Amino acid sequence: MENNFAHPQQLRYFTLQDRNPEDCNHLVIALHGYGQLAAYFIQKFKSLSPTLFVLAPEGPHRFYLEGSSGRVGASWMTKEARELDIENNLAWLNALMLDFTSKHSFDKISLLGFSQGGATAARWVQSSPQMFHNLILWAAVFPPDLSPTDFQHLQITKKFVLGKKDPYFAAESVQQELLSNHVNLGFETHVFEGAHNLDPAVLKKVLA
Repeated sequence: MENNFAHPQQLRYFTLQDRNPEDCNHLVIALHGYGQLAAYFIQKFKSLSPTLFVLAPEGPHRFYLEGSSGRVGASWMTKEARELDIENNLAWLNALMLDFTSKHSFDKISLLGFSQGGATAARWVQSSPQMFHNLILWAAVFPPDLSPTDFQHLQITKKFVLGKKDPYFAAESVQQELLSNHVNLGFETHVFEGAHNLDPAVLKKVLA
């Protein structure tokens, strides 16, 4: 018989060293993809305007990327105990957001989810839409537990970004369907000549 036990847990998040939240008017919450670490993922945002404060939570599941040693990555969940992980992720992300915004004030709050982080971002916005002004899904698909139509009536700016050479969406027909689906849900779409990564120029554009 499976049982659950609630216990306080310490979880990591990262910020850029050269940014003071008191000097920034735009908070960007950046959720990394599968197998990435937030400490490295947040470096993709270093070239952004100094008025943006970037906060990168890290998925709670860390693992060796190859075998039982070497480089480590993190993920937001697997198929095992998925519903429990969804509940726990939303709980700690909400707690982090409420704590941070109670200490610092921002004019705008954007949520960006890259790859697997996009599914977590979509769930977070769907459960707490009042927290955010912008949602950016980058090389991500809607999680199967959400109805995409739930996003049609969200009163926030929604953007979707996809690289033309992304190996996870290699077929042109798949890319066109994905872009069309997001347009139908009120997303502004952006396509760039890259693969499965964050493009600096496009990143600046969608967060401008």
